[in-house]
Amino acid sequence: MKDIFKLLKDIKTPAYVIDEARLRSNCEILADVERRSGAKILLAQKAFSAFATYPLISKYISGATSSGLFEARLAHEEMKGQNHVFSPAYSDEEMTELCQICDHIIFNSLSQLEHHRAKWSLSNASVGLRLNPEHSTQEGHEMYDPCAPTSRLGIKQHNMTVHLPKGVEGLHIHTLCEQMVEPLIETVEVLEKKFATLLHEAKWLNLGGGHHITKDGYNIEKLVALIVRLRQTYNLEIYLEPGEAVALDAGYLATKVMDIVDNEIPILILDTSATCHMPDVLEMPYRPPLFNCGEVGEKPFNYCLASRTCLAGDVIGTYSFDQKPEVGDMLIFGDMAIYSMVKNNTFNGMPLPDIVLLKENNTCEIVKSFGYKDFKERLS
Repeated sequence: MKDIFKLLKDIKTPAYVIDEARLRSNCEILADVERRSGAKILLAQKAFSAFATYPLISKYISGATSSGLFEARLAHEEMKGQNHVFSPAYSDEEMTELCQICDHIIFNSLSQLEHHRAKWSLSNASVGLRLNPEHSTQEGHEMYDPCAPTSRLGIKQHNMTVHLPKGVEGLHIHTLCEQMVEPLIETVEVLEKKFATLLHEAKWLNLGGGHHITKDGYNIEKLVALIVRLRQTYNLEIYLEPGEAVALDAGYLATKVMDIVDNEIPILILDTSATCHMPDVLEMPYRPPLFNCGEVGEKPFNYCLASRTCLAGDVIGTYSFDQKPEVGDMLIFGDMAIYSMVKNNTFNGMPLPDIVLLKENNTCEIVKSFGYKDFKERLS
């Protein structure tokens, strides 16, 4: 086990650190799934779009998927392989460019499909429709549930045509959020019952993202078996588009203690922020792992970790330590590659963290630094 504190001791904080060795390990697992199942795996850039790593990632998987024009342009410019896009709606201007740079374009409704038909029908893109199988697999996270009763995402069975509309070649679903294989198996069973005719007519099926393929305990054998069955039963090309599985546990957020205050519990004031630098901590919410620390009461000294922003609720959580932390100490959060860099912001004028590559030879390379200009140019 490498000493992450020793490797990062000289970097300026706050900093996102991408671990190339762990990233490669994840990609090797995904490449093996591709090889054994015959599926094609795409990086969902909404979770991780640090394009300095795209040359590495593209050696192992088949391309990228996007949630709009800018991500699609990034994949077109920086990632080798296929370029897929899905959005609930596209403007006319966006569709013009997407038809030029995307291999697959997925529509959220029949009305959007027809509105843009004049453009996509003249392109080389393979067109698909997103379906809503109306099978929720989320518990307690309706914000992340595409199958919630009032969801705008995907076409329900009663709104869908009996046969695929002219020119449509593919189908897309996305119902998972950081889940194991069993909810996917359940969802596919529902999909087959409701849309069997369409599956037999389609050329490809995209099973979306949310697959925790590289997480310990994920049953890869069941995933491979499911994909093989779908390919053989319906003669389909199968796509998966995980984001978190590509960069799971492949990133850190290094921060330092700036001050220690006391209000019923000692509070560490850090140079990082939940609301600015790791928004999912507050949105999910979840408690990010912290190296060498434990749950409340697990170790002798409990401390609340908070930010230097003015937001009272900008609190990361309470952790326990073997020794009392001091001002200037470095702390390192784990699993900070996904949904961090892509969602951060400059509330309060907080500086954005540097982006650092921890190379496989254990050296660090700063690939992006941010300053006042980055803050100012977001404003008018």
